[in-house]
Amino acid sequence: MDVQVFGIKNDADTRKALRFFKERRAKVHFMDFKQRNPSKGELKRFFDRFGEEKLVDRDSKRFEALGLRTAYYGDERWLEIACEEPLILRMPLVRSGNRLTVGHDEESWKEWFAD
Repeated sequence: MDVQVFGIKNDADTRKALRFFKERRAKVHFMDFKQRNPSKGELKRFFDRFGEEKLVDRDSKRFEALGLRTAYYGDERWLEIACEEPLILRMPLVRSGNRLTVGHDEESWKEWFAD
């Protein structure tokens, strides 16, 4: 099984996701948001599936620093902002084929291995 994990190394949930998949010998491709911003196409998959309400972490430090507390944009504008500032996203974002999850979702990941 090939899995892509998007996040930052010092995020606890991202580290848990990486450990979960490595323990099950899945081939993990990790993309660190601090080293490289995600592509618009990659993030669009997550926005199409979950929308900004589930993806944007309104409690994150970066969200506060950017002064977005009172911002009310549509999904397309949030997608543009997230491409430039991925630290406003809830992490980790995990993808395996067409299956996607946001945040620590061990139950869904276990189902992926059951299929």
